[in-house]
Amino acid sequence: MSLALIVALPFLGAFLPGLMIRSGRNACAVSAGAITSLALVMLGLHAPAVLRGEVIQTRIDWLPQLGLNANFFLDGLGLLFAGLILGIGLLIILYARFYLDRRDPMGQFYTYLLLFQGAMVGIVLSDNILLLLVFWELTSLSSFLLIGYWKHLPEGRQGARMALTVTGMGGLAMIAGMLILGQIVGSYDLSVILQNKEAIQASDWYLPALILILLGAFTKSAQFPFHFWLPHAMAAPTPVSAYLHSATMVKAGLFLMARLWPVLAGTPEWFYIVATTGLVTMVVAAKIALFKDDLKALLAFSTVSHLGLITMLLGFGTQAAATVAVFHIINHATFKAALFMVAGIVDHSTHTRDLKLLGGLRRAMPITFAITTIAALSMAGIPPLNGFLSKELMLEEASHTVWAGIPWLLPVLATIGALFSVAYSFRFLGHTFLGQPRSQLDHPHDPSVGLWGAPAFLTLLVVLIGLFPMLSAAWLIDAAASAVTGEAVAVNIYHWHGFTAAFWMSVIAILGGFVLLMLHAPLNRLWLATPRPEAKRIFDGIVEPLAALARGLTQRLHDGALTRYFAIATVAIVAAGFAAFLGGAHSPGLRPETPVEIVPLIGWFLLIASAAAIVSFHRNRLLALVLVGVIGLIVSVGFAYLAAPDLALTQISVEVVTVILLLLALNFVPKTTPFESTRLRRGRDGVIATLAGLGSGALIYALMMRDSAFPSISGYHLANAKTEGGGTNVVNVILVDFRGYDTFGEIVVLGIAALVIFALTEAILRAGPANDRLLTWVQDQRDAGDRHPLMLVVATRMVLPVAIMVGVYIFLRGHNEPGGGFIAGLVVAIALVMQYMASGFAWTEARQRVDYHALIAAGVLIAGAAGVGAWFTGTAFLTSDFGYVTLPPLAPFELATAMIFDAGVFLTVLGAVMLALASISRIALRAGEKVNTAPYDTDLPDGEVR
Repeated sequence: MSLALIVALPFLGAFLPGLMIRSGRNACAVSAGAITSLALVMLGLHAPAVLRGEVIQTRIDWLPQLGLNANFFLDGLGLLFAGLILGIGLLIILYARFYLDRRDPMGQFYTYLLLFQGAMVGIVLSDNILLLLVFWELTSLSSFLLIGYWKHLPEGRQGARMALTVTGMGGLAMIAGMLILGQIVGSYDLSVILQNKEAIQASDWYLPALILILLGAFTKSAQFPFHFWLPHAMAAPTPVSAYLHSATMVKAGLFLMARLWPVLAGTPEWFYIVATTGLVTMVVAAKIALFKDDLKALLAFSTVSHLGLITMLLGFGTQAAATVAVFHIINHATFKAALFMVAGIVDHSTHTRDLKLLGGLRRAMPITFAITTIAALSMAGIPPLNGFLSKELMLEEASHTVWAGIPWLLPVLATIGALFSVAYSFRFLGHTFLGQPRSQLDHPHDPSVGLWGAPAFLTLLVVLIGLFPMLSAAWLIDAAASAVTGEAVAVNIYHWHGFTAAFWMSVIAILGGFVLLMLHAPLNRLWLATPRPEAKRIFDGIVEPLAALARGLTQRLHDGALTRYFAIATVAIVAAGFAAFLGGAHSPGLRPETPVEIVPLIGWFLLIASAAAIVSFHRNRLLALVLVGVIGLIVSVGFAYLAAPDLALTQISVEVVTVILLLLALNFVPKTTPFESTRLRRGRDGVIATLAGLGSGALIYALMMRDSAFPSISGYHLANAKTEGGGTNVVNVILVDFRGYDTFGEIVVLGIAALVIFALTEAILRAGPANDRLLTWVQDQRDAGDRHPLMLVVATRMVLPVAIMVGVYIFLRGHNEPGGGFIAGLVVAIALVMQYMASGFAWTEARQRVDYHALIAAGVLIAGAAGVGAWFTGTAFLTSDFGYVTLPPLAPFELATAMIFDAGVFLTVLGAVMLALASISRIALRAGEKVNTAPYDTDLPDGEVR
């Protein structure tokens, strides 16, 4: 469970910064840092075992039938990436505390940061590709929030949308590729997939899976031609850029390629797709970076270039190249995160990132200058820093790699990419800190240690890894590279390789970079004068028409007309059923038909006639309601005829309550509905409804005439209702035990529906005269003269205690005979509704002693408490228990905890019905209904009731 906890910690801790911000900015940052530190410590506790070659695993079965398990594993590669994510994340938390302005919502920032951190840790520790896909999409969503953190900046919102669109589309492609991979192997666990290289590469689906997975990796890691989103994401605050775009998010694609390297690499398809894409990305992005004047834009394109370098190394498909790729991942994270933080420091101090306006800052900002010098020289690949070591090894691998039969092409292009890298690194350093100070800069100075402490620590790592690579990094490289290649790796890193081809390539790159820097001004004019495609314009040109098409389609389909929605859904269902019918073999059913008797045949004709009458006379609302009641009555009789008394009782009770409430509601609407559609449209709807009805009837007939291919669950319920639930009424046992959670959800929904009716009533009544015009119809009607007749009042008084006694009887017998809390609640509700009808709302409401809101709440709480009680016996939620009690002189009788749950159902149903009635009655009072003070319509002169 420890690996699952490492992944969960950032998600759980994401709530803390939002809460702690009320205690101050320091408390907010400390809470975020504490969560990250705890996860980092827990990761470090596993490091010794991983470095010994062990693999730490955590397996949690979630949906094993679907292959979706919450499995995690930690090997050398996972240790490397998780360490980078959590370690640099901790530095970013410190840096952001001093970088963000007081006006920036810091709690929100750290919440987003921890959500992203958790998603990234989840990616690198997942041992299930379906789980990995979930975390993959979470990184896109959380990075969207981080990139668009400054919502007031249009470029920030644009950058966030662009990043989400590009990486999201790539993620969709990757989902398809991963599913294919899982189908080839027969498992979605990565640890299983990584052991099936031969099966994967021999499959006909290898190439489609490879292309789809690489689309996801290339978009996430900003590889050409998807590189354009990363520079536009630089509109985010600098801590976001330093974290997402140098050490974490853009490395996710590299991680995926490295993780699947053992099973996907080693083929010509892998080499030509991956190595070529990486090489082109490295050269193109390095060239663009040289001519960018914004510090963060320069670093963004340099990041793209270095990501291309690592991709190219992974694409070579050799163990040595993969080892160098792992090494450069470490080095790039250290110097690039430091340089992004430096860009933020310069921006804070000078209020500009424009290289044309900067220069000569070395004296005013000596600490920042020292940090920048080390990090920039490492990025340029100058000895003895860590960037030099991995760049030299990269050139060595490129020098003996042949592309398309041309031995010199790849080494030459790799050298050109390195040459541009030297040039833009020197430009970043020289044009910012060297030269003469600019007069327009307002007293630049070094910031507090809170800002320069994090990049200084990273540059210390740059120096240590550069000077002592075997001591400081070789052990981690060995473990990570062994995990990538699937074979034990023992690296031997040293500074001097002799006068090899890589040495001369490096010399050319360094000298050429100096020359390019000297010629930057004329080359920049040439660059500006040269026409070239603008990625943002192309992106907007593609997205805007697609968005317009989507809006037009949405407006046509989702125009608010329910008839259109129902028509589209019904036609789709009918078409799907018809296609399934035509696509399968058919045989006649073997079950004998039941003889048709006259009574059910009459009921069937009444049902059809009533349904047809509703269609014909639906505009007359009162008649339509009467016909609905008739249909409900016939259905109730049908349930009784088919030996389903519980359903019959429930149906007829619901029909009575529904008809009464709707009759009251009809007082506030016109008698008839207006024509809402043309005759042609009504004809169309009739055809669709007829086809749907015939199709449903045919399907039901086919199912009833055939033996089911699957065993019915009813047999289980019949066999276990008494032994497991303690009741002989199987329907009730299902509702309160086997499927009790469904019933609990239903009463919650019923209570919410009643509360919604009450809230709508409150809104209408509070609106005052503005809504009175909606309630005037009842005032135009002539009173009958005996709104509360004596006979009805007397009858309901006599019925009330009898109905309550019947309700209690139905409630108590429900576990073994037809009945239960739901039916009992409806029966008692009907009795109370009759009091309102007989004596009026005001008279009855004045005698109300129980609040209906409290009744609903009590019902839900009692039902929930009955379910929670099962936990104390070690059983599942809402599992009932029962036993037999003997009380002389009574015979032994059964008591079941299901009665408590049923009592909650009873109270909720009763409260919901009565609250709906009370809400409608309040509207009636507002609409002008006369309020009686006595139960009858006539009073004696002295106030006594006749």
